[in-house]
Amino acid sequence: MNIHPTAIVDPKAQLAEGVEIGPWTYIGSDVVIGKDTIIEPHVIIRGPTVIGERNHIYQFSSIGERTPDLKYKDEPTRLLIGDDNVIRENVTIHRGTVQDRGETVIGNNNLLMAYVHIGHDSVIKNHTILVNNTALAGHVHVGDWAILSGYTLVHQFCKIGSHAFSGMGTAIGKDVPAYVTVSGAPAEAKTINTEGLRRRGFSVEAISQLRRAFKIVYRQGLTLDIALQRLSGMIIETPEVALLIESIEASERGIVR
Repeated sequence: MNIHPTAIVDPKAQLAEGVEIGPWTYIGSDVVIGKDTIIEPHVIIRGPTVIGERNHIYQFSSIGERTPDLKYKDEPTRLLIGDDNVIRENVTIHRGTVQDRGETVIGNNNLLMAYVHIGHDSVIKNHTILVNNTALAGHVHVGDWAILSGYTLVHQFCKIGSHAFSGMGTAIGKDVPAYVTVSGAPAEAKTINTEGLRRRGFSVEAISQLRRAFKIVYRQGLTLDIALQRLSGMIIETPEVALLIESIEASERGIVR
């Protein structure tokens, strides 16, 4: 463990082996930091917050601060951060509220670039990339492998499906199904995230069938119920379609059209 002499670490904080704390960083009480995590200078971490192993948090980030939600009355909510995340400069992540799950959750292997904001009660799964200045309101869910380009804005309670992609400056006010690329303000569905799927090892045939599935939902003028029925018939030959169906059926705000 390596703690710079100018850092302020509350005696009740729990720091594992190999943790590094940079100059002028503040670690509050009820904070747990897993082994080999690096906290750069001028970071503030307040609890209750649990941070896993091998994370790297860069300067001027504010982690685990109380939410500005006016309903919040100092209830003991928390922030959970998994392993192997990179949290770049000036990122802000707020704890949860008792009106929802009571915790904000960041999974594993995520990259949160500079000035990203994660609102209270949001859930970020694994292997996501949130590019500079992306801002999530409260209660947002982001699925595995999703990429939100710079200056993307996400309305509260929205769900971003796994492998989804947003273009720069997208304003998302409804749910984005799995695999779908959106752009614009307000967001509109454009196509399947073909390049992302290629990079993750999806077969040419699977990508082709997912493009077909996209057209069934978005280009044939069908009601959503009929489109889902047609998608269900594709699952046997293309099991990847099941994730698209699941994300549409889980929508509570309606999907981006």
